[in-house]
Amino acid sequence: MVTSVFEMFKIGVGPSSSHTVGPMVAGALFAHSLDANGLLANVHRVSCELFGSLALTGLGHGTDRAILLGLLGEKPDTVDPALIAGLISAVRESRSIKLLGKHAVAFNEPTDLVFLRGQTLPGASNAIRMKAFGADGKVLAEQVYFSIGGGFVVTQEELAGKKPAKEKAAAKYDFTSGEELLRMAHAADLTIAKMTMANERCWRSEAEIEAGIRLILKAMRDAINAGMVHEGVLPGGLSLPRRAPGMYKELTARGEASSGDPLAVLDWISLYAIAVGEENAAGGRAVTAPTLGSAGVIPSVLMCYEKFSQHSTEQGAFDLLLTAAAIGSLIKRNATFAAADGGCQAEIGSAGSMAAGGYVAAMGGTPEQISTAAEIAMEHMLGLTCDPIKGLVQIPCIERTAMAAVHAITAGRLAMDSEQPHYVSLDRVIDTMRRTGADMSTKYKETSLGGLALDFHLPKC
Repeated sequence: MVTSVFEMFKIGVGPSSSHTVGPMVAGALFAHSLDANGLLANVHRVSCELFGSLALTGLGHGTDRAILLGLLGEKPDTVDPALIAGLISAVRESRSIKLLGKHAVAFNEPTDLVFLRGQTLPGASNAIRMKAFGADGKVLAEQVYFSIGGGFVVTQEELAGKKPAKEKAAAKYDFTSGEELLRMAHAADLTIAKMTMANERCWRSEAEIEAGIRLILKAMRDAINAGMVHEGVLPGGLSLPRRAPGMYKELTARGEASSGDPLAVLDWISLYAIAVGEENAAGGRAVTAPTLGSAGVIPSVLMCYEKFSQHSTEQGAFDLLLTAAAIGSLIKRNATFAAADGGCQAEIGSAGSMAAGGYVAAMGGTPEQISTAAEIAMEHMLGLTCDPIKGLVQIPCIERTAMAAVHAITAGRLAMDSEQPHYVSLDRVIDTMRRTGADMSTKYKETSLGGLALDFHLPKC
């Protein structure tokens, strides 16, 4: 099934979609399931076990806070970042948690939220096992969730195919490959953006679609604007100063003087990406695009289009997002967004691919040029490792989004320079990314056990 624009681009709080948004969703799902099954009033205690890279880098990614917020009933798109610290402090000080905000149960974090480093569960890397206990200590309910990247969460049964995920109406254009996407576009004489829009109409009204897209675009711009003015040091222990405000002041001070510099636009593109990356790293609000670790790439390319293209329009911004979602749907279906499964090629590579295709769409390129741009961007991110220092979404993650944004625009412009089909297809490069991720050592899959992170110690559980 094709992934909706509104499943692909989700508003949430940082620093990670797989380690923060996904676990928050899982915690809320578990609490709501207890309520729906009439068990909530009988729960005396809850516990959570984390596996895979959630266990190894969860503290640096805020997974502990995310689980607690989910159990409290908070949602990634509505929780107020300014209130998070107070909510978490209340749980820790009282050693209890009010499930869904209405039923208090015992919760001793050191024993009830366990990071099982070095352990995994069959299925996917990022596993969460939730349990609820009665007053007699017996298990009332138990559920395993997998955070599969981009904030997407599935149960153990859904992942194994034993229980179908919640069904939605069939998409009008249910493409399963890039080749099929192009074939459908030609047969229908539609752009990829218009095909995506037709799919969205199967699930919601035109007014809802347009309002939703405007909300996503606004959230992307808001993240840039917030990151350009919020000063200070990023949390987590690296004492990394936020650099976007200084960059913004320096670029603004240049004013007209920068118009004589043909490369000044690159500085702005980098600024936009870094601003989002820093806002996300600080636990601020951003959009999964397709993940929070890669959240700066597409907004930066969007802003580049809106600020530096001579004929930018709102429709062009819509086309950018709709087309990026179509490419993302192919990647999600045939590979992965999760760095825990595929390394950073699955996060930054996917974001760059989606951004490149979206940029070409906004600039009026053909479906073939869009496919080529997406392929070029992914091809040159193959093998990219995920090795965050101290398990934080900071180094090399923030600068990497800036590099990928510039890379995406370069890929788009290369694709638009020629009508000739690219030697390597989009389908081939997506499958290569999947196979490369499968071959990659777990040291380079968001575990902070190799690469740049090797000589830096993870925070203790």
